[in-house]
Amino acid sequence: MDRRKFLQLSGAGLGFSMLPLSGVAVAEAKLTQSGIDIAVKKELADAALNTATKLGASYADVRIGRYLNQFVITREMKVQNVVNTESLGMGVRVIANGTWGFAATNDMTVDGISRAAAQAVATAKANSRYQEEPVQLAKQKGFGEVSWRTPIQKNAIAMPLEEKVDLLMEVNKAALDSGADFVNSMLFLVNEQKYFASTDGSYIDQDVHRLWAPFEVTAVDKKSGAFRSRRGLSQPVGRGFEYLDGRKEDKIQSQTVLYRDSYDMLEDARLAAEQAREKLSAKSVKPGKYDLVLDPSHLWLTIHESVGHPLELDRVLGYEANFAGTSFATIDKWRSGKFQYGSDKVNFVADKVQPGSLGAVGYDDEGVKTGSWELVKDGVLVNYQAIRDQVHMLGQKASHGCCYADSWSSVQFQRMPNVSLMPGKETLSVEDMIKDVEKGIYIIGDGSFSIDQQRYNFQFGGQLFYEIENGKITGMLEDVAYQSNTQEFWNACSQICDKRDYRLGGSFFDGKGQPQQVSAVSHGSATARFNGVNVINTKRKLG
Repeated sequence: MDRRKFLQLSGAGLGFSMLPLSGVAVAEAKLTQSGIDIAVKKELADAALNTATKLGASYADVRIGRYLNQFVITREMKVQNVVNTESLGMGVRVIANGTWGFAATNDMTVDGISRAAAQAVATAKANSRYQEEPVQLAKQKGFGEVSWRTPIQKNAIAMPLEEKVDLLMEVNKAALDSGADFVNSMLFLVNEQKYFASTDGSYIDQDVHRLWAPFEVTAVDKKSGAFRSRRGLSQPVGRGFEYLDGRKEDKIQSQTVLYRDSYDMLEDARLAAEQAREKLSAKSVKPGKYDLVLDPSHLWLTIHESVGHPLELDRVLGYEANFAGTSFATIDKWRSGKFQYGSDKVNFVADKVQPGSLGAVGYDDEGVKTGSWELVKDGVLVNYQAIRDQVHMLGQKASHGCCYADSWSSVQFQRMPNVSLMPGKETLSVEDMIKDVEKGIYIIGDGSFSIDQQRYNFQFGGQLFYEIENGKITGMLEDVAYQSNTQEFWNACSQICDKRDYRLGGSFFDGKGQPQQVSAVSHGSATARFNGVNVINTKRKLG
């Protein structure tokens, strides 16, 4: 890597400054240094738990966290920024007088954590004067001293920076050589080193890794000034740097190359440049009703917005409305036992255990061992996403294990787990699905979207659109977006490909709460068909 390629910036560029970052900037070498010894973590945790219980807490937990980020940002043949951050500290959560209290500190000493525990208890007692009903915390057995680690082969943060920059420079050059006029590419690397202990008797040490390698290319028609873009088809993952190996067995040949458990960034950059230029001359879609064939690289976002968010119990109850509003999927619909969220082909499962997923951990941030549970079964709404102090509202006794905080300094709360559409039970390939479509559109990749504050009426775009006529793909389309409402859309699902086509997509920066917290979550599916969906032309103007 030629270090002269680096742009000399006094701070982050505009795009980068919008990214959610916590911690302080550190040298690259700091990211690979060992964290706190586990014996020291236990000593600190015990000091917090003992202080809290002596001061009257009926329950207490402590999280000791070291959060590492490395973001590499490039454009064309320049490196715009490399940012390394570390955040280290401890948070204590307690119940006293039936009320929650929380405090955090970066004073990594026994005295420091003891003071934070005392502050958390004092906060809980002060707030208890205004609490109408005591917190009802689902029982949770202690697990003793246990550990969990994301199963990675290559620690992405520990890989040499030169190797990462060289990869992005090769990606950008490949795109420019293949017809792109502009290209930016990035690496987002995260390592959460988290230790949890509670008065239930758990001491849980976890080492969580995530990676995302997005890019976007733009092609310009010099004569007209028109331009079209195409984003990369990588997905954010709970994997190591081996995800970028681009193994042959993980490639799916379609209208473009699609990817399973590894990703060829160079190949996708070349294809993206060619397809961005092809989009400049693609036919503009004729508005109307179409059968949609939606690839998992597109469908994950529709799942996220129309299923994941509306089935968060705090939104359903109106306790949370920030970023994504509340929910149309109200408790009375669930209690009826017959609310038809989708067709009988539709089965949604929530989980925190899928290998390679963003949500995969061994235990959530309140010490619950993770698992999976049904949200929608045969089209019918059967459950929500809930944590220890919520499940009693559903008449349930055990937490679903989906509690998370994005920092030691943030209080943990209910966050979306992985939410996935189960593949079809009958053997069905994408090719066979398309053969039966008379008038349709095949959509690949996620694009712009909007959805109302009840998570009901929505509009979604994409990256690549292909017209289907009489069972055959006839060419590329442009200016496509579809509109529907959540219940109508999922009830229009008539076919889902089998498990051979199942893939994960996801969101690396999913915002919720106020103050805002960010989490990462995956959504799996196989390619699915939706009949008679309204498609609009986004280029048309009124008047």
